[in-house]
Amino acid sequence: QLQLVESGGGLVQPGGPLRLSCTASGFILDYYVIGWFRQAPGKEREGVSCISSSGGRSNYADSVKGRFTISRDNANNTVDLQMNSLKPEDTAIYYCAAGLSSLCVLGRPSRVDYWGQGTQVTVSS
Repeated sequence: QLQLVESGGGLVQPGGPLRLSCTASGFILDYYVIGWFRQAPGKEREGVSCISSSGGRSNYADSVKGRFTISRDNANNTVDLQMNSLKPEDTAIYYCAAGLSSLCVLGRPSRVDYWGQGTQVTVSS
């Protein structure tokens, strides 16, 4: 079964860090562009960050630039999102997504073939 699974979500205080991981099973991530999206209550899903299949290129939404870092470990079939200096407005469900024959555009893959089920991130004191 082809699957993406996110982990690492939770409750964190404003200004704190959190690291999310996305692990693939049933397929190899090497050939896929990977993106992180988020959706806050009452808002549309938005692209947060994206990384090329080789890991050589990445881009970010303006709202997270300088605070979030995306990285990938193709040997372990994982992609991580390091989130620092978290703000209450970062509270959302975070999803990873994989796209084959895709490009990173404005912090999101141009095409998505697989979605994870999401992990909740809550930033609150």
